Formats: sequence, structure tokens, C-alpha cells
Amino acid sequence: MALRWKNTLKDHHVTDEKLFLNRRQIMGGAVAGLGLGTIGGDLQAAPEGLEPNPYEDITQYNNYYEFGTGKDDPSRYANALTTEPWSVTIGGMVDRPGDYGFEDIMKAMTIEDRLYRFRCVEAWSMVIPWNGFELADLLDMAGVQSSAKYVAFETAYRPDEMPGVKYPVLEWPYVEGLRLDEAVHPLTIMATGIYGKDIPKQNGAPLRLVVPWKYGFKSIKSVVRITLTDTQPPTSWNKANAGEYGFYANVNPQVDHPRWSQASERPVGGGLFSRRQPTLMLNGYEEDVADLYAGMDLVRNF
Repeated sequence: MALRWKNTLKDHHVTDEKLFLNRRQIMGGAVAGLGLGTIGGDLQAAPEGLEPNPYEDITQYNNYYEFGTGKDDPSRYANALTTEPWSVTIGGMVDRPGDYGFEDIMKAMTIEDRLYRFRCVEAWSMVIPWNGFELADLLDMAGVQSSAKYVAFETAYRPDEMPGVKYPVLEWPYVEGLRLDEAVHPLTIMATGIYGKDIPKQNGAPLRLVVPWKYGFKSIKSVVRITLTDTQPPTSWNKANAGEYGFYANVNPQVDHPRWSQASERPVGGGLFSRRQPTLMLNGYEEDVADLYAGMDLVRNF
């Protein structure tokens, strides 16, 4: 599939690998996290002055509530997640429903390097180099029917391996959704790696969604089910608190979270009180994806 976007971020703008995997020193005392996400865009908007954390710190701070709400819980418990073998069940309005093995998917896909800007709903940001393939290519394998309008996703639910699901933090399993046109946009990928390495289990191994113009919690981890449907699917954080987390969750500096401003963000790497920078509309991807929302009220459809 030909790309319709141009990435001008360079290697020296990438958030250090150690910072991405663990943000304890930067995030200590901050609002509890919702998840990880993505990044990309123009050079002027790239974070500056990132200071890498030691590697020892980076694996101790992460958000994956299935393994607990503590920031070091995923790194402590996610190793119990069985990722081999792995398959994704694709169903609903498709011509070829079934279980698609991860190894078979990987053989069929072209893995690309994607340098993306990431914006968390908590108002911090970074730049991450992902490895993965376009979601559209995976959907093509299943044959999307013309009546489909939405794509629903589901995370693995393994009570024996995920201690966090014993607690009603959210309704399990974790679910997410996109409109079909969002899902097949060239920027939307299924990530299989970070920095050329397999994604760590605490970060969503072996296969996670990445949608760079949306807040990070939309980028669902450890995907086991994809369903094509003609109705808008439920999403976990929207079910938990619809007034705070809308279905679209597009990065929009003009729409504050009810409990904090979204007009600016704190780049990861400068400490908790690092200099904030303005948040870009649609996380800097406005030129690429604004046409998806032509005529829509993005305040009401937050």
C-alpha cells in the first residue's frame, strides 16, 4: 500500500529507548496512566533536549492494567503472559473469518520502521520508533465486506497470567474500536517491535495497535480479536467514564480533559517539571488525517 504521508522526524529526535520502556523518574507523582501510544510528524514539532534515563529504570514503569495499577506491576508480572503460540481471531463482516496465527501474519506482512510522535491523555509526550505493518494489510487478508463501518479490538484476557484482572479497574477484557476509515489509514499500524526489538510483554507483546493522532489508550495492547461491524463498538475507557473518555480520543488541545488541560504537554526526558510545549492538533498529523473528520464537531465528538 502506498504511503500518503511524509515523516520528517530524524533519528536524533527519537525518545531514548530507555525512556520509553520506563518513565519512573519522569512520571513520579503524576496522574495515573492509561496506556501507551504512538508518534510521527514534522521536524519543528519534535521534542528537544531529551535526557535518557538509565536502562535499569526503563523496564520498571509502565501502564498495562491487566497486570496491576502500580507502575512497576507490568514489569513484575507481565513475564507470565504466554505469547507463543499467538493468534488473532478476525470475524464479523469479513469474507475469510478465522484464527490467524501470528507467525503466518508475519510471513505475509512487510515490516516497516515508523517514527511516530506519541501523546498520552495524561499530557506527556515522546517520540517512538515502531516496527510493524499497516492494519489495512491485515484486514485485507480477511477480506472486509462493503457493509462494514467499524473495527473492534480485544486484548487477551488471561486471569491465570494477569493478576490485575482480579480487580474491577475496568470491565475485562479490554476493548477498543476505530471507524473503518481510521483503521485503514496508512498511519494506522499493528506494531510488532520497538527499536528493532520485539515489543516487551509489558508494552503489549506480541501485537498491538498504534494510532498516532489519538491518545495512547486507543492503541490497544496484546490483540487477540478483531471484529468488523456496522455499529460503533464499545471501548473500555468510554464504558468506564464516557464524560472523560470519548470514542474518538483524538488529540485536541482545544478539548480539555475534565481534570486537566490538554493545551500543552510535557516531553518525556526532562524530569517531572520539564518545560512544557504546545500540543499540536491531531498530534501533528492534521494534514494527514483531518479529512477523516471533515464536517464533524470535534468538541462534541471528542
